Amino acid sequence: MTPTAHAGNAPDTVDVDIAICGAGPVGLCMAALLIKQGVQASRVALIDGKTIEQARLDPRSIALSYGSRQILQDIGAWPLAATAIHQIHVSRRGHFGRTLIERDAYQLPALGYVSRYGNLITALTALPALAEVRLFRPLQVIASSEQADVVEIQLSNQKTLRAQIMVQAEGGIFGEQTEKELQRDYDQTAIVAHVHSSAPIAHRAFERFTDHGPLALLPQDDGYALVWCVQPDTAKNLLALDDTAFLQALSNAFGNRLGRFTRISARNSFPLGLNARAATSARTIAIGNAAQTLHPVAGQGLNLGLRDAAVLARLLAQDLSPAALEKCVIARKTDRSMTITLTDVMARVFTSNPQNIFSHATQTLLGLSLGLIDTVPSAKKVLAEQMMFGRR
Repeated sequence: MTPTAHAGNAPDTVDVDIAICGAGPVGLCMAALLIKQGVQASRVALIDGKTIEQARLDPRSIALSYGSRQILQDIGAWPLAATAIHQIHVSRRGHFGRTLIERDAYQLPALGYVSRYGNLITALTALPALAEVRLFRPLQVIASSEQADVVEIQLSNQKTLRAQIMVQAEGGIFGEQTEKELQRDYDQTAIVAHVHSSAPIAHRAFERFTDHGPLALLPQDDGYALVWCVQPDTAKNLLALDDTAFLQALSNAFGNRLGRFTRISARNSFPLGLNARAATSARTIAIGNAAQTLHPVAGQGLNLGLRDAAVLARLLAQDLSPAALEKCVIARKTDRSMTITLTDVMARVFTSNPQNIFSHATQTLLGLSLGLIDTVPSAKKVLAEQMMFGRR
């Protein structure tokens, strides 16, 4: 059941308790969690610049941790069309040492899942609980002003929303965002596509660290979701290649563990950087990509955002006041800090200039450390549990 959209016929001023700016997976999940915990659906507003149809047709691949599955299951948005990850193979190109994380070691049906953005949007917008949410799309937030007891939000259709709490859940991509407290440009571009190989390994994901950046292949449908991170000039050259030449370059970077790469979809790209620690005011808080935009090296961006939504929804359902926002910032500090630090360290080391001798030495040591992690169960367990569940 699709929430009712209010694009042009709403009253000039609409009063709600909570206005969520961004009806992507994090915003929709936040709304569903609020309602599940007792917040009246008609007192929640969702604002988004895209139509529901545009969002449902979005073909981008997304990585969901097992912990994210639990959150989605909790609100009735699981199962959804997704490919399970049973193993994660992490290695360093041209060096000995690797680690293999397997679901059996944790008695779980999967370590995570790979789905499409549109599939998740379809599952979330179909939730009966969201039918009475006040949905404003396709509309933009033009401005917002915070008063002592309310936030006033001006929409592009000249309507005004008045909310006790405003949740920013629309982050955008790095390079187009307002700068936050912690920002770092990795001088990297991610190339994304769907590829097929001649010898796929069912349910095994690969994270391959190359001289030019991380290369991930995530099992999806009958092939793999590719996320290849390289320097901008290299990305420009790779994107200019025809499919045959690109697949050969991919094979040279990844190796032959999956046989030959045989087919590829249309390729897209986007810049990579860290932009985190958004300021929180008395009645406004950022979650998900609006709070922290991360490098995709560990596939944690969306998962961290869903954990943000779970904690914030629980606190607002108990106390609809600025005090709940302060509690959320404190409650999310450890998980956010650990995930941001882990992702940033991996990104900085494995996106460094390969010609830099110190960078090369560091990468070599970390490549060897992958083998050591595989022999120390406690270290592997800590890494795997942070990736699968985080803290919430």
